[in-house]
Amino acid sequence: MVRSAMPRGPNGSTAVREIVLHEFLSQCTNATASDLEAYFGDCGSLFLARLTAWLRLTYMVGTCLDSQLKAISIFLSAASGHYFLVEFLEVGGLLTVLEIVHLKSAKDKHQLEAMKLLALIVCKGRQYKELFCESHGLKIVAECLALTSSSSLIECAKDLLLQLSMGNPSYQNQIYKVFITLLSSTSHQAQRTAAYCIRQIQPSISTVSPSIVDPSLQLLRSLHVDVQCEAAELIKELVNYKDIQDTILNELVRLLKPSVENTGTSSAALPAHIQQAGAAKVIGLLVHYDDDIVRQLVELRVVRHLLYAMSNISYPDCQRQAALSLFALVNTVGSAKDEVKSLLGENLFQQLMSIPEDFYSILTPAQVDVLNSSLR
Repeated sequence: MVRSAMPRGPNGSTAVREIVLHEFLSQCTNATASDLEAYFGDCGSLFLARLTAWLRLTYMVGTCLDSQLKAISIFLSAASGHYFLVEFLEVGGLLTVLEIVHLKSAKDKHQLEAMKLLALIVCKGRQYKELFCESHGLKIVAECLALTSSSSLIECAKDLLLQLSMGNPSYQNQIYKVFITLLSSTSHQAQRTAAYCIRQIQPSISTVSPSIVDPSLQLLRSLHVDVQCEAAELIKELVNYKDIQDTILNELVRLLKPSVENTGTSSAALPAHIQQAGAAKVIGLLVHYDDDIVRQLVELRVVRHLLYAMSNISYPDCQRQAALSLFALVNTVGSAKDEVKSLLGENLFQQLMSIPEDFYSILTPAQVDVLNSSLR
């Protein structure tokens, strides 16, 4: 039926075209190029050309868009069917699919199928990755990632961008900058995805950009636990790079004492308190990470800053994270142990070492005042 309908499909009614597509999808999934040519009587290229023309004319309306994209995907993924890909690109197919992803009125499911189609194209080799980037594909996919709430679409966009970052030296730095920009997105899903992707590609980048430090630390202000966790892992990765190591360590310690305008009990102060707790947690992770880093932290007076953070009764999780990090530091550095014992006194020090996770809950107002005065 499809073979007989094919010559008049894109010229006939929408109903006829839908019949053609549905029959094709049901019978030709995973077909090879020779299977497709046999199915269409050696007219596979003609069907693809008409299908692409139909897509270009109707994608803004959304008529059969899901089926159209799936049908084209069959051609582009067909074994020994590279010529189908070339033909599709020659008639502007890549630009049309990118426009679907960029279309504000497009449904998530249509953008997802379009994204899958783009992934099929870029996995064919370096020249296709470069063509994608030359066609402003990076900007379009990044914008889609930042705006969508669909987890499937976000995952597909992430995989596509990671695929583009490999074996594509001409555009690797540009892709890297796209991820850094996404760290500042208003979408927590985009932030988490960008942080993860940077961790994957940073080892293959020859240098680290100083511009990555601030947005990475800003992620510690997030209300979303998954973003916080990804931020911590990213900072642990970045601190290995000597060019930005000092800056990161200085900023982490500084964040333990938020500026005056960011303190208090109001909801406006909450992001600063969350970031303070996040910084304390990251410092605790770094204590077990590298001896040289621990030495630098001690020189930055991290002990006194952690004690100060433990006085933040407005945000108990900050007190808890600071106590846990201080506990780890005391068990790692002898000088830190002596300093903490000197500042807290023997009894309070022993309580910290006995119940670090719940230490904050037993503090008296007078003891909180002592902690608060650590940096005076």
